Order: sequence, then C-alpha cells, then structure tokens
Amino acid sequence: MTFLSKTILSLLDWFYKPFSNYLPRQTFNYAACGGVNTVFDILLYFITYNYILDKHIVHTGIVAISPHIAAFLFVFPITFTTGFLLSKYITFTESNLRGRVQLFRYGLTVVGSILLNYILLKLFVEVAGLYPTLSKILTTIIVVGYSYVCQKYFTFRIKIHPHES
Repeated sequence: MTFLSKTILSLLDWFYKPFSNYLPRQTFNYAACGGVNTVFDILLYFITYNYILDKHIVHTGIVAISPHIAAFLFVFPITFTTGFLLSKYITFTESNLRGRVQLFRYGLTVVGSILLNYILLKLFVEVAGLYPTLSKILTTIIVVGYSYVCQKYFTFRIKIHPHES
C-alpha cells in the first residue's frame, strides 16, 4: 500500500466514525471518493472552461468544438482516471481481478452511466413531464445506485477460483 492510499484511508477512517453505525465501510468509502472526484471534476471543468479555453470555441482543423464540450472532453479522461484509481485502491481493494480487466469493466460501467443519465433525463423530463432539476436529482440517485452495484459486483468483483468454492 502506498503512502497516498494509506493517507486517504486514514482520513476516511476519521470521517467514517460518525457513520459507522449506519453505513458499511465500503459504501462510505465509495460515497466519499465519488463525492470528492465529482467536486474535482466540476472544479477542473470550471477552470478549463473559464481560464484555459477562455470560453472560446476550439478549432481542430476538422471540426469546431464548443467550449463547454471541449472542457468536458479535456476533463473527462482525468476524472475517469482518478475515479478508477480511487475505486481500485481505496474502495474495492479486495478485488483480485487483473488491473486491465478492471479498467475495461470500469469503462463499460461509465459508458453505461452516461447512457443511463441520458435516457432517464429524457424519460423524466420529456415523457413524464417532471421539472429538469427534479429529474436530475432522481437520475443521479438511480445512476449512483447502478454504478455502485456495477462496481462492486462486476468491475471490482472478487473472483472465486473453482477449487476455493
């Protein structure tokens, strides 16, 4: 275990104490790491959009990309990586799957989360007629639940060897 992961786990231990009677450790770590990564994503997006791109369209020579989409494209690989590393080394440390398998599965789960966000927002706003903000809240709750289950039982599952069952 690296110094960084030990430090993060120690910090999480301190914050976990008041929640220990209500949440399993893994669920708390998942929520804390996901929350921190989300804040990091928003902060990085804000800096990229406002200061790096200076709210200007990005011309690639082939296509022009709006600044809000360009900022997303710049930030996504960074927070995808930090999200994966936090999940692998902080939350789901017991998984014995190979790292490249975990990374591939993590990517599939993230793509699923993006699609689920899109579908649910369309469904709640355009079909059910709910307010967009309420729709986003409901969507986020569902997607976080989906993501946690996928990460725990698919991406970072514990592989049982036939001779161990």
